[in-house]
Amino acid sequence: MLKVGLTGGIASGKSVVGEMFVKLGAHLIRADSIAHDLMQPGQAVYEEVVRRFGREILNPDGSVNRPRLASAAFGTPAGKARVKELNAIVHPAVVKHEDNWMEEVGRREPHAIAIVEAALILEAGVADRFDRLIVVTCRPEQRVQRLAARLGISVEAARAEAARRMAAQIPDEEKSTAADFVIDNSRSLDATQEQVQRVFGALREEAGR
Repeated sequence: MLKVGLTGGIASGKSVVGEMFVKLGAHLIRADSIAHDLMQPGQAVYEEVVRRFGREILNPDGSVNRPRLASAAFGTPAGKARVKELNAIVHPAVVKHEDNWMEEVGRREPHAIAIVEAALILEAGVADRFDRLIVVTCRPEQRVQRLAARLGISVEAARAEAARRMAAQIPDEEKSTAADFVIDNSRSLDATQEQVQRVFGALREEAGR
């Protein structure tokens, strides 16, 4: 089985690219979805996050209000220290879940391509868990436009939000240097699809060896 990391900056189009790989036959899991599940009431990660960041981050029903949590982690004078504190709680549990998932995929399908989509693979220092690394890129202004559309906010607010989130991420140029494959998602979806098909062909050949 081939273990593949799929990463890129905020609003670069990782999820779109990931779905393209799935349609071609790859298996995919998203770190963000795992983290969301782990932050449900009753989970150990949830309890620790609430203990560290306070009940102010919760909705009336007890669920985590993700914008409030992001504000508590990113938007405080402590800055990066609080982001690291949050990541130290969440990342180990997410990585363990991903590893268990990849092992299960490998047992069922020895020549599978198992893709983990995660924004912070390089930042978390876990790239060596993967056989290959794919980085998705786009132009900075596209990132802002896409984030504005996704969150339903103004372009100005999206630009500030993108800058805030990217401050905790390695620049695309550095990520691309570390990648085995780079997919430029700044043009049409057809152009992105062509790149995905080429990369999938290379991955499938390697996985079948």
